[in-house]
Amino acid sequence: MPAPPPEPAAGRPPQPDRLADMTWPEVAALDPARVVAILPVGAVEAHGPHLPLATDRVIAEAMADEGARRLAARGWAPLVLPAVDYTAAPFADGFPGTVSVRPETVTAAIVDVASALAGRGWRCLAVANAHLDPAHLGALAAAADRVREEGRIALAFPDLTRQPWAGRLGEEFASGACHAGRYEGSIVLAARPGLVREEARSALPANPASLSRAIRAGQTTFEQAGGPRAYFGDPAAASAEEGRERIAELGRILEEAVLEAVGEPVSASEPVAAGAAPAGERRR
Repeated sequence: MPAPPPEPAAGRPPQPDRLADMTWPEVAALDPARVVAILPVGAVEAHGPHLPLATDRVIAEAMADEGARRLAARGWAPLVLPAVDYTAAPFADGFPGTVSVRPETVTAAIVDVASALAGRGWRCLAVANAHLDPAHLGALAAAADRVREEGRIALAFPDLTRQPWAGRLGEEFASGACHAGRYEGSIVLAARPGLVREEARSALPANPASLSRAIRAGQTTFEQAGGPRAYFGDPAAASAEEGRERIAELGRILEEAVLEAVGEPVSASEPVAAGAAPAGERRR
């Protein structure tokens, strides 16, 4: 059996099992038919002068952890995998620190991970993705198509830019002006507040330029889209309280996508994971 997790800090929910922290006998003791492997997918990408390059990973890991807690409450055995950080990020490629790889690299990596997990007989791979560059989303969609065609492992990939998910993450997210703004800033404040450059964040003016409209107009960089400092939305309006609400919703979204992928209905009375708050069309 997996080693018992360390006691959580006061007021903090227990952390889900992380594959990389386990030993091989602990993994071997799991029932593969109940294992849901959750893969956080982020980026190394500019997020304004106030949020870290790893912002998307912070959000993806928060989504993965919350989804894992909810799935564990349903009797599944969720394992959070090490995050994927190197992804296609051409929109931010003009900013120092951004690391953008070819979309084909992303597709191949996801397909290979799915194949490896399928070889273990695990039930489902869930992709907790928080990086919304169109090139990256296309790479993930191509990987999802290939994994589903092979049919060796169930795949859950809720594309947050599409319905029904896109309308559940707040007004700023739905507007398309949400890169390093209120939505993402709130989640980082809730999950990793020490990474936020608070003096810079609180002084930034809102940038209402919509990446959605820019993408539809054929623009391909943050600069062209009206984000010369690599942020869109209202960073100064972010709060940890809102971040906790968004993380709870991201966890519910991931849970619902997994249940759909494995053919299990979402019951009318959903389990509430420890620490959780109470209760399409492509955007970007």
